[in-house]
Amino acid sequence: MGSAGSRVRIGIVGAGEIVKSRHIPGFRAIPGVEILGVCNQHRDSSNRVSREHGIPKIYGGWESLVEDDEIDAVVIGTWPYLHCPITLAALDAGKHVLTQARMAMNAREAHRMLDRSRECPDLTAMIVPSPYGLVGDAYMRQLIAEDYLGPLRELHVHGLSNSLADPAAPLGWRQMTKYSGFNMLNLGILHETALRWTAPPIRVIASASKLVPTRLDPDTRNPIRVGNPDSVQVLTIQEDKSIGVYRFSGVVWHEQGMAITLFGTRGTLRYDLVTDTITGAQAHEPEMRVLPIPDHLRGGWQVESDFIASIRGERPVTRTDFLTGARYMHFTEAVARSSRHESPVKLPLKEFSNPSL
Repeated sequence: MGSAGSRVRIGIVGAGEIVKSRHIPGFRAIPGVEILGVCNQHRDSSNRVSREHGIPKIYGGWESLVEDDEIDAVVIGTWPYLHCPITLAALDAGKHVLTQARMAMNAREAHRMLDRSRECPDLTAMIVPSPYGLVGDAYMRQLIAEDYLGPLRELHVHGLSNSLADPAAPLGWRQMTKYSGFNMLNLGILHETALRWTAPPIRVIASASKLVPTRLDPDTRNPIRVGNPDSVQVLTIQEDKSIGVYRFSGVVWHEQGMAITLFGTRGTLRYDLVTDTITGAQAHEPEMRVLPIPDHLRGGWQVESDFIASIRGERPVTRTDFLTGARYMHFTEAVARSSRHESPVKLPLKEFSNPSL
């Protein structure tokens, strides 16, 4: 770890929209942090990002950026298929790592990353956390600690959108397994959010469908088979014996939204992840009511400051460390395996699939 206030020089691999809109301004706001270099998939794109954001160095390949002795920390903004190889190379080169979510293509890759990070205790290894629920997380934790719910009975998670409802829309990278692996829809990112407030699952049974089975190749405009599903339903049993119901779809025109609802013996809490609104009711109250988030408990996005603070030894990574990432990758792989084989899967996984199941 570095000392408090020490200089940190960052290299970015994959400067997409999140990197440009959040990470670059976030790091620039921290004294002593310099964004030194960038490498995108194509050199033209690297040049454009360098020019638009005043980044002095560009690289012809991510390997060159990782090997640069002037780089202290690597920020990985690529699609999941490169998260594992870049992370392993960066840690081997003595660099701190912040990788975009989802952590990896599958649980096997996630554990390779976790194991390597444990061999480098002086290096920070962090995943960009799920942004959902950050505003009200501390208040949710307080309500649960104060026994607002009592023992949990059911967990309901849903993420419904029309992002894939138009069958004429071209195939995106999120539905290409060669780029995204077992990650599907918002399953992993909302499961990560739910894990902040619930016990982890020990059993899943899932059904996944490709309701639009073919889409146009974005390059050739020819129809090709879809890789990852556009509709997923999951039933879980948690460590505390509560029951979970997960519903995800990208093909619904109405009743869209994202929310997590916790049903306990004493009460109910619902977090609307779109509006950051918490509603609740005790067991004998007739209606749910808004529970305003107290100002002193209101949270938010602080990914960049958390990463730099860990590098400087000011505080450890809590959102999101590699162990948490490996746990949600177990879940997403279990969902994929259960839906493929039409059978329940126990967690944590005892063995890992090859990437194609």
